[in-house]
Amino acid sequence: MNKWIKTLFIGIASLPLLVGCGKDNSTKKVAAEQKVYNWKLVTSWPKNFPGLGTAPENFAKQVNEMSNGRLNIKVYGAGEIVPGFQVFDAVSQGSAQMGHAAAYYWKGKMAAAPIFTALPFGLNAQETNGWLHYGGGLELWRELYKPFGVIPFAGGNTGVQSAGWFKKEINSLDDFKGLKMRIPGLGGEVIQKLGAIPVALTGGELFTSLQSGAIDATEWVGPYNDLAFGFHKVTDHYYASGWHEPGAMLEFTVNEKAFNELPKDLQKIVEVATRAVNQDMLDEYTARNNAALKTLKTKHGVEVKTLPADVMQALKKASSEVLAEQAAADPMFAKVMASYAKFQKQVGAYHMISEVEYYKNREL
Repeated sequence: MNKWIKTLFIGIASLPLLVGCGKDNSTKKVAAEQKVYNWKLVTSWPKNFPGLGTAPENFAKQVNEMSNGRLNIKVYGAGEIVPGFQVFDAVSQGSAQMGHAAAYYWKGKMAAAPIFTALPFGLNAQETNGWLHYGGGLELWRELYKPFGVIPFAGGNTGVQSAGWFKKEINSLDDFKGLKMRIPGLGGEVIQKLGAIPVALTGGELFTSLQSGAIDATEWVGPYNDLAFGFHKVTDHYYASGWHEPGAMLEFTVNEKAFNELPKDLQKIVEVATRAVNQDMLDEYTARNNAALKTLKTKHGVEVKTLPADVMQALKKASSEVLAEQAAADPMFAKVMASYAKFQKQVGAYHMISEVEYYKNREL
């Protein structure tokens, strides 16, 4: 009996401590749920630039509203805090909690990074979303960025991008020799094989570079953004033949430490908001490109041209060579490429009897 009473007294004595612990944990939880987090989001685009620049603004607005002001995100355009090509470093180092850019800008850090923006003759926007969210692509993307303390999310897609704006007409492969063209990612390596000179420039530098003759041609996005930059004022030839970026995926990047400091509900809000903006950007480009192309043609007299068949064939051959070389040189590139290529083969076969067949039938 004495032993039993002793045990009972010990148990009763410990109750206030246990209750106190529970109260402390509850208080901490409530405090975390009431805390306001202020984040910086740096981008590679001019502030509020149509499509690319408005997407992070829409994201920040959605997060603020869904979190009831608990997660406030302020968006900065390229150059306001860091240059456009330093967005990844800013997020990795924690000087900004988030970024919005394109993965192929980080090719110098990770050979496989361009795969998560676009591959020449690769997946389109619809297919890229499928690969990322249901084909294992997002897991590979996060594996690639993990050593840098950065978490990537799909951040919007422009759809098929135009081949670009050229000061001289492209009639044959010879016209690529010595051509100085702004074109990032693996597309730049492809045209280099044809004798062209790829140049890396951010969007804000393109018009003046064309105007001054620093470059002879540029690709950017498509009619919606090209009209906004006024490329038709400083070039004479517009080629719509998409090949280098068949579905250019943008990215939201989040500093891993900052993300882990958020309560679970705010983490989920960030995740859901990126997914919503990812789709919304594609919807916007699908709608806006139509009107912009009409304006370019009817108001500014722009003639839409296509690249010659032999040029397109040479671009495709060079693309295959570049991808093979990259895979041979970098194990992670090979790993990601294997997943990407497998998905493209499967979805391509299906789309030939669904999407492509429907497009043909629609024109009957």
